[in-house]
Amino acid sequence: KLVRRSVNVSMGVNIGLSVLQIIVGWFANSHSLLVDGFHSFSDLLSDVLVLFVARHSVRAADDNHPYGHARLETLATLILGLMLVGIGGAFLYSAGEKAMHLGEAPPVGMTALYVAILALATKEWLFRYMLRAAKKANSAMLVANAWHSRSDAASSLVVAIGIGGSLLGFIYADLLAAAIVGSLIIKMGWQFSRGALEELMDHGADAAQIEEIRQVIQTTPGVHDLHELRTRRMADRILVDAHVRVSPRISVSEGHRIAEQVRLRVREQCAEVLDMLVHIDPEDDLVPADPGHAVEVGRDALEQWLN
Repeated sequence: KLVRRSVNVSMGVNIGLSVLQIIVGWFANSHSLLVDGFHSFSDLLSDVLVLFVARHSVRAADDNHPYGHARLETLATLILGLMLVGIGGAFLYSAGEKAMHLGEAPPVGMTALYVAILALATKEWLFRYMLRAAKKANSAMLVANAWHSRSDAASSLVVAIGIGGSLLGFIYADLLAAAIVGSLIIKMGWQFSRGALEELMDHGADAAQIEEIRQVIQTTPGVHDLHELRTRRMADRILVDAHVRVSPRISVSEGHRIAEQVRLRVREQCAEVLDMLVHIDPEDDLVPADPGHAVEVGRDALEQWLN
């Protein structure tokens, strides 16, 4: 609900801004304001995408998706990033086309500067509002959308400076502002896309998170040592699997109880952990046959040897 509410606010703001920027940019002969208006309009597409994902990513796990649907957030972040790269590239190309006919362009109107300043203030407010909502909802996708709004605020600042320069007589300033906006958008889009691609490739948690999980496991009663620990990200959550060593002389049921304690403690004390798989190892589960080699000793083989 929090995600949907914040996105609805974003959609309303972007509709009003995009219409105002496109109309004023057209009639005031400001290419940078016109480009920024289409940029605001593209935000509506990302808001619709975020709303769709917010509705479906929280669905419970099913037979086809046993780990849930949280990866929809990752996919949405990737699409948002690619959209930003495409939009920024289009802006750069458009600015280059206009620069080839710079002397033919009419002067920029004063109204464009007022609208650019209004857009700057509105987008900065929208960024702060959405970032607060993202932290409360613990949503990486909403964080990406909030920083998308911050990139809009940065672009509006550049646009305002460019329009101001044009009004002072620097005829190239408006197109230069449009080119800078395009470059900023491409950079932001690449950062989002790279992060989402890493997650889709099962990128692990960061070093601090891994160390926190390791400490919780090793301090669980009954755990002698941590044999192996692996993590992978799923949206803003982490999936963990670990091999823990216990005494080889305890019962199977006690080993299972220790494994459940490890799992429950990690999920309770490490907020980012979605789920955990624990594998129990005795202290010495491999007996060396000769230096450099190890062989598993099964019950059937041992009974055969004893007989």
